[in-house]
Amino acid sequence: MQNTAMFWVGITTLLLFTLTIMVAMDFPFNWVFYLTVLGQIMIVYMVYRVLTENYTTEKTFEDFYEDCPISERLY
Repeated sequence: MQNTAMFWVGITTLLLFTLTIMVAMDFPFNWVFYLTVLGQIMIVYMVYRVLTENYTTEKTFEDFYEDCPISERLY
């Protein structure tokens, strides 16, 4: 994923986190309702952007985790 998809992930997460705080602080219902609808639309768009992102990698399942390669494990 390049910056465009990660931008939408960050913005959507920030909106939904802010919405959670607004609910806890007992904001008016109309604010919470409209932000919930906007958040649901943003989730659908975010998933679309992530899944259609032109992303390629050279990694395979043989690489496993980068910080602990299988070839260097001690059993």
